[in-house]
Amino acid sequence: MRQSKSTARTKQPRRELLRIDGRPVAVTVRLNPRATRLIVKVHPSTGEVSVVAPSRRALDSAMDFARSETNWIARRLAHVPRPIHLVPGALVPYRGEEHAIHSAPRGPAPVWVDRDARAIHVSGLSEYAPRRLVDFLKREAKRVLDARASEFSARIGVQPKRITIRDTASRWGSCSTTRAISFSWRLILAPPFVLNYVVAHEVAHLKHMNHGARFWALVRELVGNVEKPQAWLNKNGPLLHRYAPRSVH
Repeated sequence: MRQSKSTARTKQPRRELLRIDGRPVAVTVRLNPRATRLIVKVHPSTGEVSVVAPSRRALDSAMDFARSETNWIARRLAHVPRPIHLVPGALVPYRGEEHAIHSAPRGPAPVWVDRDARAIHVSGLSEYAPRRLVDFLKREAKRVLDARASEFSARIGVQPKRITIRDTASRWGSCSTTRAISFSWRLILAPPFVLNYVVAHEVAHLKHMNHGARFWALVRELVGNVEKPQAWLNKNGPLLHRYAPRSVH
């Protein structure tokens, strides 16, 4: 059945501004019929503020509800990691080790890594450094994640339909029922044992689309210890989102 244009529009998230501590904060208003009441959320990694409404009628009062929760929102935002922009002079983790970003007039590539000196060099004008570095990190993430996924898949006799690199706020990886695997590019910032664990986790879902005993046995078969990377992600994962932060506007 075709939806009316007005109904379709109400299901689309909308953006509004809310003033908190004297500054404008973007708020995403979403409709979710599964919700039982109006809910305000602040993402702990990105600082994205959203209001979930259970009905179209509740959408009309969503922003009023958010305004009544400004003190709570401000407290939550105070705990969100401060953003770090990838400019010369900044420090960024690469494969789990902190590297300094250096500007270079020219070099063997637009971006190259000196692992011994723990430095990442970015050639060209400094104003283009953030985009060049993010593009480099995404390419490296694609290369490493593809290689690890291929290795683990071959070991258990399965193959994903495709592998996609994204910038997700709530998941480090996912595997769909159509055998499509997705990873966050930010895993290239984490130590290799963490990246390997996430890849093994999603590859194991190609055989077991659940988190049962056989699933975890397969993950451990691929990477051994799972508690160590899980603990690392719980403690340090949110901090990876402060580098080249996602835009929520």
